Amino acid sequence: MSFSSWPERKALRYVVTMAPKAPPLNGNWQDDSWADARVGSVGSFHPQSTVHRPRTQFRVMHSGDVLYVIFRVEDQFVRSRRVAFQEHVSDDSCVEFFARPRPDRGYFNFEINCGGTMLLYYIEDPTREGRAFVRYTAVEEKVAHAVRIFHSMPKEVNPEVETPVTWIIQYEIPLVLFEAYVGAIGKLGGQSWTANFFKCGEMTSHPHWASWSPIGEELNFHQPQFFGSLEFEGESG
Repeated sequence: MSFSSWPERKALRYVVTMAPKAPPLNGNWQDDSWADARVGSVGSFHPQSTVHRPRTQFRVMHSGDVLYVIFRVEDQFVRSRRVAFQEHVSDDSCVEFFARPRPDRGYFNFEINCGGTMLLYYIEDPTREGRAFVRYTAVEEKVAHAVRIFHSMPKEVNPEVETPVTWIIQYEIPLVLFEAYVGAIGKLGGQSWTANFFKCGEMTSHPHWASWSPIGEELNFHQPQFFGSLEFEGESG
């Protein structure tokens, strides 16, 4: 499958507001700087999920050349065993943001477990070859370091926390990271991207898979045809 064959289906629409100022990177969901950001819900659970249904919300803002993302998860059965960059963090309690900046290029999968460990690829053909893909590039660690991450849980959570807990992942993505792989993008205001948001915990005691924009019958987050739309407001918003 090539990018040109991905159907342009936009299941949902999320408007990314212009940030009045950069929000502090402290995981404060209630901070005034997030007040105008829409709240999205990762609430479409795949049927193969167990009865565990964590409430997962997200907000996104931008400054023209930086994306600000925050997830708030009301969870249980939480674990984080993957502690090295590019390990399969989806095995843990994990939130994910997939973004495709240009319709003629691939997409990025920002996968971050509750301990703040990230996996990040640039994927041009998501056809599976085992756990890998036909055409993808693992983002180099020196490039990925541009993503600044806050995590409210310890880096390693093992054994699993069985009692209810609310955790936060917040991060900043500079536009230059995307441009290193897809070319010039320009200021974000007025642009439209496609994207999806996810929550999973594949190797927890209560596995579950949830998305913002529903992914259909196949248990596979890597389906760009099901991405929703991100609409970036300009300064006059």
